[in-house]
Amino acid sequence: MSTVSETTGSNHVARRIGLVALLAAHVVSMLGSVVTTVAVPWLVLTSTGSAAKMGLISMASVVPALLAGVFATPLTDRLGIRRTMIVADCVAALAMAAVAATPEIGFLPLAALVAVKGALVGVGGRAQHVLLRPVSDAAGMPIIRTTAIYDGVGNVAMVTAAPLGGLLILWLGPQGAIWFDATSFAVSALLVGVLVHPPAGTMPDRDAAAKEGYFTALRSGAGHLWQDRLLVGMLAMTSVVNLFTVANYAVFVPLWVDAHFGAAPAVGLILGAFACGAIAGNIVFTIVGPKLPQYLTFCVSVALCVGPRQLTLGLTDSLAVVLVVSVLCGVTQAAFRPVLGAMLYARVPVELQNRVFGMVTAVSGSSLAFGATLAGLAVAGLGLQPAIVLSGSLCLVVTAIPLLRYRSGVRGGVDTAEVQR
Repeated sequence: MSTVSETTGSNHVARRIGLVALLAAHVVSMLGSVVTTVAVPWLVLTSTGSAAKMGLISMASVVPALLAGVFATPLTDRLGIRRTMIVADCVAALAMAAVAATPEIGFLPLAALVAVKGALVGVGGRAQHVLLRPVSDAAGMPIIRTTAIYDGVGNVAMVTAAPLGGLLILWLGPQGAIWFDATSFAVSALLVGVLVHPPAGTMPDRDAAAKEGYFTALRSGAGHLWQDRLLVGMLAMTSVVNLFTVANYAVFVPLWVDAHFGAAPAVGLILGAFACGAIAGNIVFTIVGPKLPQYLTFCVSVALCVGPRQLTLGLTDSLAVVLVVSVLCGVTQAAFRPVLGAMLYARVPVELQNRVFGMVTAVSGSSLAFGATLAGLAVAGLGLQPAIVLSGSLCLVVTAIPLLRYRSGVRGGVDTAEVQR
């Protein structure tokens, strides 16, 4: 009797270790990736002196990640989700090691290797998301809590990785910092390969995926997403939040600081205050999230996380007020991504998750490319304050739509039980 009990206990511990290892792999690889987003443009600047090429190298990373995250998913279903993540991390590590080991690398080879790494991050990231649900279930963790932790540790990695990248460049040079990225992907692959083992029968069937045509597989994922009106609406709101968020941090905040203070450190204070609020919100949501009405929480989160920040910038010149509002908006933002993730796990069949998740990431991420451009055009045409007030008002109106439609969402069966099933 005791032997059975001990075996069951050891299996449960192993499953919890699997979840911790997957979360650790996420943090480690994200740290490396963000360090690279600092180090690679700096390498381009020091080797070419071209600001235009700095922009191109960033595009070489982002665009392949979005495209591969959609169009490679039928192939990764055939290879196997866990195997895909391990292989993607290993090859990404090799690509970054090739950059780090080549002091005189030219711009085109650098861009090609960065593009390869970006595509692999897109593929591996989708595989990681699919792994998260079965590993979380095996560990006995409610998925809404797991997605909150996943988002929270990602926020911590984002906040710490940029200054870490600057320090590594200072201490080791840009290529030394890129070695850190290569190592981070190798560690991620090792963690998943050794410690992450989802229970049998919880992953997409490779044999069934192999029999399905490539374009049929893509259509089935897109068709399932398009038919789910609730998910489409939540995805649309997420894209809106991303659009206005990048407009805020890339254009409005720097210009507002320059106009009122002329001191760049205030930009870091404002963005840091928002990030600290987001981390605090993640901690709180991890604890109370499973007890909250999920769709209502999503509606409140998207309505409050961006619009008030922009309106505050447009209506005050007080840095203290802006910092307080930034912290509060960071707290509110902590909920909407975990809720969306939990909804996706609940409403998308396992065999379609890889494809649907890739499409969701590509659609929501594509809005990041336009936010700064539209904000810049608005400032050029209207002036800074009118542009900020107009943007904040428009954001608040659009993101309030889910709140107005909340009752119909509840009638559609969107409640805590639906999210956690």
